[in-house]
Amino acid sequence: MERFAVKTPVMQNVEYFVKWTVISCVIGVIGGMVGSIFGLGVKYATSLFQTYSWILFLLPVSGLAIVFLYHIAGQEKHRGTNMVLDSISSNEEITPATGPLIFISTILTHLTGGSAGREGAALQLGGSIGSMLGKAIHLDEKDRKIAVMCGMSACFGALFGTPLAAGVFSMEVISIGIMYYAALVPCVFASFVGAGVAQLMGLSGEHFTIQEIPAFELRSAVIIVAVGVLCALVSILLCLVLHTGEHLYEHYFKNPYIRILAGSVILIGLTLIVGTRDYNGSSMILIEEAMEGHVRYEAFLLKMLFTAVTLGAGYKGGEIVPTLCVGATFGCVLGTIFGFSPSLCAACGMVCLFAGVTNCPISSLIIGLEMCGAGAMPYFGIAIAVTFTLSGYYGLYKSQKFAYSKTRTEYINRKAN
Repeated sequence: MERFAVKTPVMQNVEYFVKWTVISCVIGVIGGMVGSIFGLGVKYATSLFQTYSWILFLLPVSGLAIVFLYHIAGQEKHRGTNMVLDSISSNEEITPATGPLIFISTILTHLTGGSAGREGAALQLGGSIGSMLGKAIHLDEKDRKIAVMCGMSACFGALFGTPLAAGVFSMEVISIGIMYYAALVPCVFASFVGAGVAQLMGLSGEHFTIQEIPAFELRSAVIIVAVGVLCALVSILLCLVLHTGEHLYEHYFKNPYIRILAGSVILIGLTLIVGTRDYNGSSMILIEEAMEGHVRYEAFLLKMLFTAVTLGAGYKGGEIVPTLCVGATFGCVLGTIFGFSPSLCAACGMVCLFAGVTNCPISSLIIGLEMCGAGAMPYFGIAIAVTFTLSGYYGLYKSQKFAYSKTRTEYINRKAN
């Protein structure tokens, strides 16, 4: 009888599959619904900002409200996405207030013209959902980590409309060089369910058309390698600008209320100086223009500056869409200079910058395929490989760990710069 009581490896796998199919679908539904409501809220807030120009001058009000909300919740030192990553790689707990706070504060940021995205916020929102559900059904510590990754995948897939990339990204972003394959089925299932729920709720994903894809030949390969090299440099610059902006704010403005007021004044001033609202919010219009092959040469630098001013001051939101915007506009400029399909170079710039700042080359390739189609796959593959290798150990998330070296087959276990 004892012999039959022992579970075989096959039975253990079947039990795992059934268990996580149910849990991931539940997380996918909840994450998809919450992510969709969040995404629709951000869209509505953005439309209000674009309709009423005077809302820009409410930036100080929204900023003070965000700081106050985090203060009364006792989350003044909340570490955002870094806390979510640490909850998987270590034993840090995701606070219950994480989801509601990032939900409200990101919408306030977009309503008044802060330069930020939404997908980075989705990682916090989804991680919070996964953590709370994991505790509610009494999952053990290791399974709760998988639940957190499920939540991240569900919300990311719902908001961005790239479910396969969302499923892989949550496993890849934690420790570079190590994939959490135990979460493969849960994350992929949760992301596809989340994306499906988002479609039912009227939230469409992001998809772009590459105007021209030249034949892949030696000249094309050389140009795209050059694009990858230069995108690596820009990805390092973006990380440095964002981190330096945060440090400068903290150094000169110790009080968070004064800090965010200063940031609001700077952001309003920058907006009035450039004479356009294209750099406020997520700047999807700039990505669309880049994909059409025409943007201003300085657009990628201005988007960097606007985003650093916004997030460094204490406004909330994601870094991912601004990263894609910087990459698309920079790539378009390179294509114009090289005389080589600015639209294709814009698409390559998007995925390269994503790879450079998140250090997730597999997710970057899948995002390119899901957003722009498979026609440019050879270009995406080469450009991403080059950028990932040359971007060093810089990253958006300081809690991200590099388990293995990018250039040698050795274990290094270091955190991102």
